[in-house]
Amino acid sequence: MAYSLGIDAGGTYTDAVLIREEDGAVVEAGKALTTYPDPVGGIKNSIGMLDPDKLKAVDVVSLSTTLSTNTILENKGFPVGLIMVGDYNIPETVPAQMYCIVGGGHDSNGEEAKPLDIDAVSEFALSVKDRVSAFAVSSLFSVRNADHELRVKEEILRLTGCPVVCGHELSQDLGAYERAVTAFLNAQLIPITYNFTKSILSEMECIGMNATLLMLKCDGSAVSIEEALEKPIETIFSGPAASLMGAAYLSGLKTCAMIDIGGTSTDVALIQDGLPEMDDSGAVVGGWSTRVKAIRMETVATGGDSHVYATDDPNRKIHLGPLRVMPLSRAASLYPGFLEKLQETKLPPRKYISQFILPSVFYIKTEFPPIEMTTLEELVYNIIDTDFPVSWSDMFERLDKKMPMSSVLESLVKKRLIQPIGFTPTDALHILGEYTEWETEAAIIGAQKSERLTYKNAEELAIFTKKQVAMNMASGLVEYLVPGILKRDVEKVLSGIYHTIFSISVPIILIGGPSKAYAKEIGELIQAEILTPEFSDVGNAVGALVGNGIYRTDVLIKKNARNDGDLQVTEFLVFHGGQSHIFTSYQEAHEKAIQIGNDYVLSKMLKTGLKDNQISISNTEKTLQTGSDTPYETKISFVGVGTSRFDIQSDKIPDFVKFINPEKSKRI
Repeated sequence: MAYSLGIDAGGTYTDAVLIREEDGAVVEAGKALTTYPDPVGGIKNSIGMLDPDKLKAVDVVSLSTTLSTNTILENKGFPVGLIMVGDYNIPETVPAQMYCIVGGGHDSNGEEAKPLDIDAVSEFALSVKDRVSAFAVSSLFSVRNADHELRVKEEILRLTGCPVVCGHELSQDLGAYERAVTAFLNAQLIPITYNFTKSILSEMECIGMNATLLMLKCDGSAVSIEEALEKPIETIFSGPAASLMGAAYLSGLKTCAMIDIGGTSTDVALIQDGLPEMDDSGAVVGGWSTRVKAIRMETVATGGDSHVYATDDPNRKIHLGPLRVMPLSRAASLYPGFLEKLQETKLPPRKYISQFILPSVFYIKTEFPPIEMTTLEELVYNIIDTDFPVSWSDMFERLDKKMPMSSVLESLVKKRLIQPIGFTPTDALHILGEYTEWETEAAIIGAQKSERLTYKNAEELAIFTKKQVAMNMASGLVEYLVPGILKRDVEKVLSGIYHTIFSISVPIILIGGPSKAYAKEIGELIQAEILTPEFSDVGNAVGALVGNGIYRTDVLIKKNARNDGDLQVTEFLVFHGGQSHIFTSYQEAHEKAIQIGNDYVLSKMLKTGLKDNQISISNTEKTLQTGSDTPYETKISFVGVGTSRFDIQSDKIPDFVKFINPEKSKRI
């Protein structure tokens, strides 16, 4: 009996699932806490919960991970030298510390705009070669002509031997600076991804698993490990993509909306006829705009670990997030004696109360090495323990009767040097008896400690928190489905002020550990079919496995008029992957473009293990007409879809959102 293994290393949990290839059934699942800073430990723990005999019968492993995303967000990539070729418009901030701008580049027709200043390239490469692990290069209009990027790559390899990433290898979209950022980030990630992959392959070997390793991209497709090592930047945001593919698979639907309830945030996305809806503008990660094609998603800053708190506010406002904390219920399970410590903690003096100084907030050191701390930060950091949480009163005593500053605690949290512990939606579910993974009594005590600030008892606070989480999820879904709608109007409709309700005509699939707990509350806010399939708590890992079989590329045809002596000649240029072809007729150019697109997609998909007869390729065209018989420009977008090992049913593609009178509606 053959099996496939899906793994998702998320922000809070790492999930692993086994799917039986014979019938596509999920037969086993494992869930372990994600380990930081190295996620391999959590992966080992989740795999360790599965049947060893079944693991030896696995022939495909597919992985989605937050490794690339976290590396960029934490600015922990390897040092890279960036070379930009051409007349760039450079913003005030550039991701690279070591970069240069040299003469060269091409125009929109692929003609050389300026000669490449190869001497400047050589000078820069030699000056930084001992301080970088790789180089990245992006040239103006390299998607039309990659000659200058390739010449820079050749020169750097000759002089330094360091790997070089070219912008045209990662994106076919215009935007040389964005391609430069993409190439730079990709170069930073290559050594990290290589070491990570090496560890995973070693673990597979120890288990006795002789399987093909794939990695999920942020567009919902899986690629061979060779391509993932070349383009690790494309694995950013693979978690939401895995959730979406898992939601479709577990529900048996090709068209559905997905709400993925995570620890830090909740992601919302849509899949239509088996294809995720894409964001053509490119993914934004760590504040940097890239040219990486990713699924279009809405991220709501609310998750199971969001901090729920109130300060000394006369309006009695209760805040939900965006800070992520460890739930009190989990802390009580991890640290013997924490329950008693929580019970003893008092309310701090009112003038010191803040999100970071409360009777229910504690701190413990993380495994991240301390770097770039101020004197005050170092002072506070040194009085926080590594093996048991400390409260504000502990710190007060250790600082010789001085209160730690909220700003200092906040800075240490942002640097991930200390982990805050506090009351969360997960604790609220424990109080309500709807999720009892850890210590319920700690959740109750934590809520009671905040009564003088929230003006609610433990059960009232739990109910309020749960409803607010559901409100944020429903609001995020509507904002996603109706681009441009104002958030305040969505919230008014959801609150019932307009005597109106949203009706969503695609099924909504809830994914994540506590997903079943929120189905009723979301159903009270919007009219929709809401599903929480079996194994929805490990839907991300399922999606990491079933997401293979999609590949996209674009080919451009551009009309060009030029003078050949006294004659004006009209020609048609075909651009793809930094190469161009010239034709005398539009028909010839179009035929060549179709051939290029089909051949390119097919070759990429065959590398994922699919066969020719399992792949279907379609294309759509967008043209710019200027009055003549032939278009001035034609963009042909190709999408290859592979027949999955695990087929899912089809359904209709309906209109998405309607406004209806709630008194005339019937909730499903």
